[in-house]
Amino acid sequence: MLRIAVVGSGPSGVYTAQAVLDQQEALGVPVSVDVLDRLPCPYGLVRYGVAPDHEKIKSLQSTLRLVLERPGVRFLGNVPVGEGGVAPLELRSMYHAVVYCVGAARDRRLGIPGEDLAGSYSATDFVSWYSAHPDAVSHAFPLGGHAAVVIGVGNVAVDVARILARGADELRATDMPQGPLDALAVSEVREVHMVGRRGPSHAKFTTKELRELGTLPGADVVVHEDELAADPGYADPSALSSAARRNVAALRGWAHAPAGPRDRRIHLRFFLRPAEILDDGRGAVRGVRFERTALDADGRVVGTGEFTEIEAQLVLRSVGYRGVELPGLPFDPATGTVPHDQGRVLREGVPSPGEYVAGWIKRGPTGVIGTNRSCGKETARAVLADADALGRRPVVEADPLDALRGAGLAPVEWPGWLGIEEAETALGRTLSRGTVKIADWAGLLEAARRG
Repeated sequence: MLRIAVVGSGPSGVYTAQAVLDQQEALGVPVSVDVLDRLPCPYGLVRYGVAPDHEKIKSLQSTLRLVLERPGVRFLGNVPVGEGGVAPLELRSMYHAVVYCVGAARDRRLGIPGEDLAGSYSATDFVSWYSAHPDAVSHAFPLGGHAAVVIGVGNVAVDVARILARGADELRATDMPQGPLDALAVSEVREVHMVGRRGPSHAKFTTKELRELGTLPGADVVVHEDELAADPGYADPSALSSAARRNVAALRGWAHAPAGPRDRRIHLRFFLRPAEILDDGRGAVRGVRFERTALDADGRVVGTGEFTEIEAQLVLRSVGYRGVELPGLPFDPATGTVPHDQGRVLREGVPSPGEYVAGWIKRGPTGVIGTNRSCGKETARAVLADADALGRRPVVEADPLDALRGAGLAPVEWPGWLGIEEAETALGRTLSRGTVKIADWAGLLEAARRG
């Protein structure tokens, strides 16, 4: 029996486990797979990154659940790998193969003055707050101001802009924790500016996410046609990809629409590069200073020397992610990934026996959730191709679960996760809502213990 550990229970980890199981049946290689996670809950960004009002995407949890309940798979939550937990070297002694699917957990910074002022946060901090991540900042976000700026034009930026512009009554039916829901109910934010340094044809959001902004019952979408017109693809979209053409068409419609009557507005701004987050004189955000940009003859973004300011009391930065170095694993700081060859971890250019990667820590923060299927399949093929050599690797005879407990950890098994689900359903009943997420470590672990 080949013992395999998959570190990370998000889509990349679960799809990798599924691929190992599917392929081993064809090859006749008997395997057992432990899916480890630092959190006591599975599903990774599907639970903690998908906006609560995106029920269709969140339903992917049901698909991931089927894999984690398959014979030969075991979920072990509350198992940190690296600092404060089990080291990669220790894992290698417990398992014939370890596949790291730890994502890209760090936000990219803007590198401009004022980035650390009160009221300036990464969008991931905001997402973690409204998604009940137990590591989320404990304080409420400053929603008493009139305006917010979201820097970035990807799907995460659209998500946070949409949540800021939604009424709390629209979110009451979701699993959003009660604290953020109460805070959004009294939010004074009425103007949300989503800003990109390039034009609309280069925006990273999908058309589906973009168009959702136009369906909010309490918010109007405002687009500046002069900013759209600065993009060559606006006048002549024939050379654009089909997705970019759809985005430009949606923006064109809003640019030509009359001003709406709703009390909230989402401004979609382009060709503006953040230069400084402005201080109100008391160490808090009062706005953002942007430099207008343009495209040069080679299609590169260049500054024009013209500046403008947008007033805001809250700034959310959504300009991409980077992988984080895991102590004990090689790491390429230039790419934010672990060096690999078709998923095999490389140490000084040579495959390291029994160590593999999949997901964003393998390829960088690219693709959509479904991209992790093909990525996981490639790594699974590498693992099973190495099965003979892996089977000869010496590992401890004890069950890895006992070894993890012996190392002082308290893994949460699947019944513990079911206990968390039951507790969240019960919490929702007490609040006259549906399921409501538990947002703190103590509550999650207590619910797991009861389970």
